[in-house]
Amino acid sequence: MSLQVGSVSYKRIDDEALLNLKPEIRGPFSGGTFHSSLNIQIKATLEPTVLPEFARQVEDSEQAATYLQQLSREEPNHPLLSAYSWYALEVKQQQETGEVGYRTLWYYLNPADITPNGIDPEKMNQAMLNFAKEWEDQPSSDTFNEKIIVDKINEMTQAFEELADDLSTTTQDVVSGTVEEITQAFEELTDSFSEIVEELEEPEIDVAIYDALIDFFKTESWPFQTLPQQTALRLAFKGKNGQWDCYTKAREEQQQAVFYSVCPVTALKIKRNKIAEFIARANYGLILGNFELDFNDGEIRYKTSIDVEDDRLTAALIRNLVYTNVLTMDQYLPGILAVLEQDATPEEAISLVESAQA
Repeated sequence: MSLQVGSVSYKRIDDEALLNLKPEIRGPFSGGTFHSSLNIQIKATLEPTVLPEFARQVEDSEQAATYLQQLSREEPNHPLLSAYSWYALEVKQQQETGEVGYRTLWYYLNPADITPNGIDPEKMNQAMLNFAKEWEDQPSSDTFNEKIIVDKINEMTQAFEELADDLSTTTQDVVSGTVEEITQAFEELTDSFSEIVEELEEPEIDVAIYDALIDFFKTESWPFQTLPQQTALRLAFKGKNGQWDCYTKAREEQQQAVFYSVCPVTALKIKRNKIAEFIARANYGLILGNFELDFNDGEIRYKTSIDVEDDRLTAALIRNLVYTNVLTMDQYLPGILAVLEQDATPEEAISLVESAQA
């Protein structure tokens, strides 16, 4: 898909890392910088798990545009409309002096190669190698000493080490300096499957909880995606204060169901202690469910769960599990954003949430 956006829309995409446009996986700018008076073209590809349904509905680009417009009116929470179901490949702008813009790692690594089991190492290595070559002509940074460069290169795969050996010292400075950030970006994206949807043993014949979850969301006309080889579903939700991805999982052996709302923004390292305090303050007053923070990658999520051992999971119980979750995330999202983006203190952010409740 190719779309034209203005500078205001692009700023939102840029700020919120929509279309999976994370800063860590962007290549270097070429040709200059964007002009605010000109449209920006973004080329994106659809997440593979959503593609089969889309392909069944459309045959050409005209039908695709019509179908997406129809969904926006009739099913605004459909996964096809989620900004996190699309991966930006390249971002460009046509100027009088020529084309400016950048490519992303997704230009070299097909999102179809990302699975719940991780990424094929060979494909990942080749993609990162090609991505790194874009930095060959970039100016070096004087902030890296030789020991740091060597240490960071050693953390990469053999393929990346071979690339670094063939490049000039100037290029090694730039490449090695981005190694950890690129690796972290990969880990965050694969973790969206592997951490939230833990690898389970082969499902038991009895999948009553999983079936109950599917029946509930069908009854609610809430579109979802099944995750391969998992008794889990992926959904999208749009509240008053934002839009985010959700996951629900049936733990058949333990007779439990769990539902997650994944915050649409992650916490930078320098913000994680502050957001951890905000979460602790928020959790102290919550009765059903709790917020969680991954200190490794800054992911924030809200979890609700239920144990139905010696009982059955009814639609009423699932409704409480789900809507308590999404409404709580929507309620506290302005406070989270205040801490992460507006430099509010945890106390100020909690007061913001509480004043909105009054």
